[in-house]
Amino acid sequence: PRSSIFWFIMEQQVQVRQNKRARREAVLEDSSVVEAPAAQPAPAVAAAAAEQVVEADVPDDEPGITKLERLCATVEQKGAGLSKTDLNALLDHGIHCVETIAFMPQRKLCEVKGIGEQKAARIYAAAKQLVPMRMVSAAEMLQLRRNMVQITTGSAKLDHLLKGGVETGQITEVFGEFRCGKTQLCHTLCVACQLPISKGGGESKALYIDTEGTFRPERLADIARRYGLNEEDVLENVTYARAYNAEHQDRLLAEAASVFCESRYAVLIVDSATGLFRTDYSGRGELAERQQALNRYLRKLQRIADEHGVAVVITNQVMASPESGPAAYMGPQVKPIGGHIIGHASQTRLYFRKGKGETRICKVYDSPSLPEGEAMFAIDAGGIVDAPDR
Repeated sequence: PRSSIFWFIMEQQVQVRQNKRARREAVLEDSSVVEAPAAQPAPAVAAAAAEQVVEADVPDDEPGITKLERLCATVEQKGAGLSKTDLNALLDHGIHCVETIAFMPQRKLCEVKGIGEQKAARIYAAAKQLVPMRMVSAAEMLQLRRNMVQITTGSAKLDHLLKGGVETGQITEVFGEFRCGKTQLCHTLCVACQLPISKGGGESKALYIDTEGTFRPERLADIARRYGLNEEDVLENVTYARAYNAEHQDRLLAEAASVFCESRYAVLIVDSATGLFRTDYSGRGELAERQQALNRYLRKLQRIADEHGVAVVITNQVMASPESGPAAYMGPQVKPIGGHIIGHASQTRLYFRKGKGETRICKVYDSPSLPEGEAMFAIDAGGIVDAPDR
């Protein structure tokens, strides 16, 4: 059975469509009341004009994905000739869009009930046509990266360190001790992603998976007031799910993929990604099993980032690393949880630590495009802000 988050999103999408239809009908009624000119427009033209008015007034929140229904077409029409039963089997297996099929191994399709090798090959061939994945030149790749949306962190200095903000379509890991600003950054990103693109936002929604019970909606209201946004609208555009164990945390990703196919999202936050794995798998006897489960989970996160283009932001805990020699006199030494598994999975790794007073320091720990550097920021009622100059 699906959890309450799924039904909440479905009801929300139905309400949006009903409101849109009601506003379209209101525009048509208003146009019929106004005194008409000598030449009356055709009903189809009037309806099209009303549709344009409503579309301009109501922002389109449809995600940019290819729906599974396209696979019901014939092979000649770039489909796979699937039936309604086949579509339901794909949905039950956690496949909600054609992009998922294009990014997954073909042999995984044979695990879906009722799909054999021949039908899997037909589905995979249709997915490759609908979602082409071709080679591009470095010049094209550079242009794609220049057009990539980046989400502001709320601090100009931190954005400068990240060369614009948090990148979409990749995994950004933030690790550090408690009370260093990881969760506050997550809350700020939930609001910042709703800003216009010209102001460092993504004009989209956010999904927050909470594993430690630290999510606070009142913080979102405070941050919304900082940006001059409507508090109710901001809260409605943030989807929240609480994970209670590592298996539940993994199942929530399947629901997240379903939600991303219904509306447009810019940020997926997991706070924290390793906390439940750390407690559900204990001791060296379960270390290998834990790392394998964590590796599979991170691979699913990367697949979501690839398929839906969202910025995946995960927080990570740290552990003490007692060192001998000169390092023992350089203050407490900490290392992120997860070892090489999470180190290889994250594209950008940020290390947060406490500074003097209310300031915090962010260090680029690892990144394929960012040089090593540090930036100082602070936390106030409006979320992440620039640290005051001293």
